[in-house]
Amino acid sequence: MDSPATVMWTYLAVAVAAAALASASTPVVPGLGVNWGTIMSHPMLPSTVVQMIQDNGIKKVKLFDADEWTLSAFAGTNIEVTIAIPNNQLARMSENCKNAKEWVKENVTKYDHAGIKINYVAVGNEPFLTSYNGTFIKTTFPALKNIQTALNEAGVGDRIKATVPLNADVYNSPSSNPVPSSGDFRSDIHDLMVDMVRFMHSHGSPFMVNIYPYLSLNLNPNFPVDYAFFDGGGRSISDNNHQYTNVFDANFDTLVWALKKAGVGDMKIVVGEVGWPTDGNEYATLSSAKRFYDGFLKRMAEKVGTPLRPGPMEAYLFGLIDEDMKSILPGNFERHWGIFTYDGRPKFPMDLSGNGNDKYLVGAKGVQYLPAQWCVLKPEVKDDSLVGTNIDYACYNADCTSLGYGSSCNQLDNRGNTSYAFNMYFQMQDQDVRACDFDGLAVTTTVNASQGNCLFPIQIVSSAPIPLAVARLAIGRVVLVAIVACALVNNRSEEQKYGNAEESEASAKTPSNAMKHTARFAQGV
Repeated sequence: MDSPATVMWTYLAVAVAAAALASASTPVVPGLGVNWGTIMSHPMLPSTVVQMIQDNGIKKVKLFDADEWTLSAFAGTNIEVTIAIPNNQLARMSENCKNAKEWVKENVTKYDHAGIKINYVAVGNEPFLTSYNGTFIKTTFPALKNIQTALNEAGVGDRIKATVPLNADVYNSPSSNPVPSSGDFRSDIHDLMVDMVRFMHSHGSPFMVNIYPYLSLNLNPNFPVDYAFFDGGGRSISDNNHQYTNVFDANFDTLVWALKKAGVGDMKIVVGEVGWPTDGNEYATLSSAKRFYDGFLKRMAEKVGTPLRPGPMEAYLFGLIDEDMKSILPGNFERHWGIFTYDGRPKFPMDLSGNGNDKYLVGAKGVQYLPAQWCVLKPEVKDDSLVGTNIDYACYNADCTSLGYGSSCNQLDNRGNTSYAFNMYFQMQDQDVRACDFDGLAVTTTVNASQGNCLFPIQIVSSAPIPLAVARLAIGRVVLVAIVACALVNNRSEEQKYGNAEESEASAKTPSNAMKHTARFAQGV
């Protein structure tokens, strides 16, 4: 009889094969897009990802930068693309309009002339998070104004709009009356927000907001589970004769009230990020993600909208692909937001048209894998005195989030945990033979090491440009080559172990993910 792991791998292979037969003209609910983040160690070729996007009929994509390697792949596709200015560039964009004009020339008009359909420029990413302690308060609005001016002077401002993707924590309702109608912009940024939304409204730009019902559930142990989904069965809240049966609607309409009070009640709202993770937490499961997406897509297809904004909606699912280098300070789930795995396999059946005709999405084509080999704990190892230190080292440099409480590999025994950690590091280092030593405790094998429902992945051949790949893996490789023999037998202090993580690209985005609070109304139910 085949092992559970073999059955699981066969199941995935059948799923991918079935997805490959799906029609490339599969209808997608109007207004639906996806977020494509790239904080990963082994990214697929952008052309491969864009083909996968096209194969699934997706017409809108939101990026988090304007990287040429990624953006060029959209030429001639007619896909609407949102490009972004990272937060660390806001100060430069705010200094003078000349800098903004140079950025627009290099990152907008150049691609516009190349047949890339840019619809929004995202100025920053959640820059007013409370966790940033006001770092971007003085630069965001000036940067926004300069970019919009530069777009206008470039002759594209009528169809390419500048906006600021904001987290739902920029508005709230008082704890004394936690309903949407009492919502307003956060007191510390109230006047700034009013000025900013009026400016965007005057230029036809939308308010782009990120709403995460999952985080409402994850952050509040008393949050009613069913209220995070769209299929009912939970509580209902009444406000001005409107019934709210889910936190998304309540959160969205809290924003609508804030905009009304700012004098721009008819301002277009775009949901910049909305989604559900699939691993790394007891609530982050495939079944919960499917339940959330099924309900959300059905509502989009039916054009239900919210009580205050019935009708069609523009929304971008977060995210497209898992990102194994995102910071996990907010939680292990941060690396598992994708509706596709790291190698472009669909995770579960879903219908992007919202009609409930679930099937596996079309996966990535032509992905190349490293050899079918794994790194595991030697069977003869009995003394585990060095195991703990080696696991710590492996998981510091690779992604072990699936081992956490409530995660897909949480049921492994001690030996299984060790083998999983060893293999993840081995794969991260492109199966370098020196990466499967661990003080002589490890060995490579061609026997699939997966156990039960816990898959021990084989990494793909990296497609990143050399400078990008080196930058992302430099620390791990240098340590591996230069000091692996001695580093594994010495305990590092907690400051050494985790202090450098904040310098990485992934950790630079940590506050953006760590504090994705919904409005106080959403948290308080």
